[in-house]
Amino acid sequence: AVKELNVDLVLLAMPSASSSDIRDILSHVRKSSVKEVKIIPGLDALVDRKVSLSDIKKIRIEDIIGREQVTIDRKIVTSLNFIHGKTVLITGAGGSIGSELVRQVLIFKPNRNVALDIDETELHQIDMEISRYAREIELVFVVADIRDKQKVETVFHDYRPEVVFHAAAYKHAPIMEKYPEEAVKVNIFETKIVAEAALSFGVEKFILVSTDKAVKPTNIMGATKRVAEKIINALNSYGKTKFISVRFGNVIGSRGSVISIFQEQIKKGGPITVTHPGMKRYFMSIPEACILILQAAAMGKGGEVFILDMGEQIKIEEIAKEMIRLNGLSPDVDIPIIYTGVRPGEKLYEELLTDTETTGPTEHPKIFVGKDVNNNHENILMDIILFEDIIQQRQWAWIRNLLFELVPSYNPSYNYKEGSALNAPEQNNRIIGNNF
Repeated sequence: AVKELNVDLVLLAMPSASSSDIRDILSHVRKSSVKEVKIIPGLDALVDRKVSLSDIKKIRIEDIIGREQVTIDRKIVTSLNFIHGKTVLITGAGGSIGSELVRQVLIFKPNRNVALDIDETELHQIDMEISRYAREIELVFVVADIRDKQKVETVFHDYRPEVVFHAAAYKHAPIMEKYPEEAVKVNIFETKIVAEAALSFGVEKFILVSTDKAVKPTNIMGATKRVAEKIINALNSYGKTKFISVRFGNVIGSRGSVISIFQEQIKKGGPITVTHPGMKRYFMSIPEACILILQAAAMGKGGEVFILDMGEQIKIEEIAKEMIRLNGLSPDVDIPIIYTGVRPGEKLYEELLTDTETTGPTEHPKIFVGKDVNNNHENILMDIILFEDIIQQRQWAWIRNLLFELVPSYNPSYNYKEGSALNAPEQNNRIIGNNF
């Protein structure tokens, strides 16, 4: 058809097409002489409006790996006034997930939306964006370090949130390998501070935004997020607050993600750096992840770890090649791909369940609930106090040893250098209960 009709451009006018459908179509188009391919938005972006010329865009990597159609059961989210008319607090509100939660929560008409972050620039940007169309909802932007217990308690006292989404965290695994004490301070201590404040001030629901890196972690970041999940689980039995965790994989377009790195490398003419040809990851769009977080939060009755269906894992190498092709270039011809080796703490592939977990279905086809046969985490609240002594004494190797104790599946994927786990006491020397 391209030859007979002298086709210059292919337009994919298929809003219901999934990522896999689009990849399959592109594989055929690329065999022809067509150089330009454009697409209309997916169904989620077209709700309640018609398509115009301005909606027709060039295909982006998000269309190829993150265009799965996600529905939200608005009846569940609006049932029992989960968000409607409530005060909602979102920590990490300047980040990729946190800022999208701020946007999506507005859809369900809270009385007040409190966005908290330590980064005033990011808060300013989200303020400028949403203040124009959220005039009926009170928007509060709070600059705060949630490691400051007194400040956190003041925020809870002043605004009395009824629903809390805790999205603040350190997320870049290789960096946290160098600064384990900071991962503990933010991912563990701050979670405990905010969660205990929620308990003290009678919050109805507290939702921890977690990660697949918490499953059989090979890095400090993942191990600290697993401890955060255990803290949430332990606190669930202490009062009326329902504590819930939602676990998912990588999101497309987040700051510092592999997608943004590849984009910059292509702009500069390459090379693209990939750590290993076998490296695979789950990917989900930010809006999709946040829709499912809201859905899981609405369904949660307390104590659950909800796991989002991330689809199939995709090779990072294939993403690099697709991004090169989307720029009208050829992989390893116009833009070389080089392999740099697996970085400290990285896995070749991700997992969504721990060794002691199984999954059960929920009302939503893309959300599962993890069932942990070893669900007693009561001691975790006392055990993590030991981190304070360790950090005060600057014994970074002991941080890893305590994580071994608290997260038995924690298994660093490489040998640490001087001042690290190899120089710490043997892993089998259990330190819980020892006097530091």
